[in-house]
Amino acid sequence: MKTRTLGRTGLRVGELSLGGLFVASFASPLDTARATVSRALDLGISYIDTAPTYGNSEEVLGQALAGEKRPFLLSTKLGGRPQPFKPQDRSCLMASVEESLRLLRRTTIDILMIHEPDRPGQYDWWTDWEEVTGPVLEVLDELKRSGVIRFTGIGGTTAYELGRMVRTGRFDVVLSAYNYSLLWREATLDIFPAAAEKNVGVILGSPLQQGALSRRYDREVKEGAPWLSRPRREQLLALYRLLDETRMDIAEMGLRFVLSSPAVSTVLFGAASPQEVERNVAAAEKGPLPASIVKEIDRVAAMVPFRPFEEPAGLGWHLASPGSYKGPGVAR
Repeated sequence: MKTRTLGRTGLRVGELSLGGLFVASFASPLDTARATVSRALDLGISYIDTAPTYGNSEEVLGQALAGEKRPFLLSTKLGGRPQPFKPQDRSCLMASVEESLRLLRRTTIDILMIHEPDRPGQYDWWTDWEEVTGPVLEVLDELKRSGVIRFTGIGGTTAYELGRMVRTGRFDVVLSAYNYSLLWREATLDIFPAAAEKNVGVILGSPLQQGALSRRYDREVKEGAPWLSRPRREQLLALYRLLDETRMDIAEMGLRFVLSSPAVSTVLFGAASPQEVERNVAAAEKGPLPASIVKEIDRVAAMVPFRPFEEPAGLGWHLASPGSYKGPGVAR
């Protein structure tokens, strides 16, 4: 697998990396999860990401990677554990790291990220939101000095808060999800430029937009989902026509598109089986998309430059489950 440099960490990572969510027991039996992780390492994947909130992913990875001799990098996060989680309490944060080390069966963590630092309604990390300060930064510094962690990062899903936090210069990597894919481009406006300014590695999550771009929803787009905006509906149909013209699978086009960006250090994909790993790696091995196809994708993406207000973040989940979405919640 081709490798890229993960920003100022200097680490070389494969273009594709394994997201650990779907090796958790809610998605995969343990034997399958072990086989999935082993197959990923076989195929040159050298970086695996997880989090305390990904079910029992840390525990499963600890078992799957125990005694592993092939080289790999591992990241996990702070957030959501222990309960009640107190993001500004040093003892709570240290307890979370100690539990991650125990579950992962490691004495060090390659990259430790703050999970959802950009959503104070989820985790209220910062004592000063504008200056981005809080006890968690002191904890990260202490862990880094003691050698428990090698590098630090932030992982979130908003379009502009992450860029502001990257510009503080406090973090080595940024994991951005939901914000860069075939049809969603917000990361190009602020996150990618901020990362380039600070030489911060960009880890791209959800390249297939949590299922919205993992398969086609022709019938649902044409006939269902009454909450789906007309511009998005027309855009998805235009993308499907481009897929027909190029005779390309949507998941392959999606992966090859994000890998065409030099701003991206590595792309995380979720896999619940060795076969899914193989399909993703096979798509990536075909290389970046031709410039002519990227130009057409850019034209389609420009049809909806910003997300419609009513559109849920997990668009694919709701397209796949008619009636599951009833519109946005309380206005904020």
